[in-house]
Amino acid sequence: MRAFREAVEAGDLDAVEALLAEDVVFTSPAVFKPYPGKAITAAILRAVSRVFEDFRYENELAGADGRDHALVFAARVGDRELTGCDFIHVDENGLIDELTVMVRPLSGVQALAAAMGAQFEQIAKEAEARSV
Repeated sequence: MRAFREAVEAGDLDAVEALLAEDVVFTSPAVFKPYPGKAITAAILRAVSRVFEDFRYENELAGADGRDHALVFAARVGDRELTGCDFIHVDENGLIDELTVMVRPLSGVQALAAAMGAQFEQIAKEAEARSV
């Protein structure tokens, strides 16, 4: 999804948030249970922007119906290089209603999980502030 990609690449997290449906579901590469809702998803994406270093999208794929997208990326967390993919589905209004992130290798996922775990308190505060 071009608008999401451009907003992420520009570091415009307000624009990223504006692309999320209220009922968006975020599925993490490291946590079993999905996170439902715009407030928590936006807070998680803000934390990811603080954790990822040298982030760049490398490829973009789109489904035939225009509602499914895959954005392939590379980044670093500390000394761990990783690659991943943002799988995006948009609703009938063009807003993101599903965002699933996959990351490899395992050492990259572990580094990401640890770094995001350190952000958990701030994520919770940001999500609570956004949902009020």
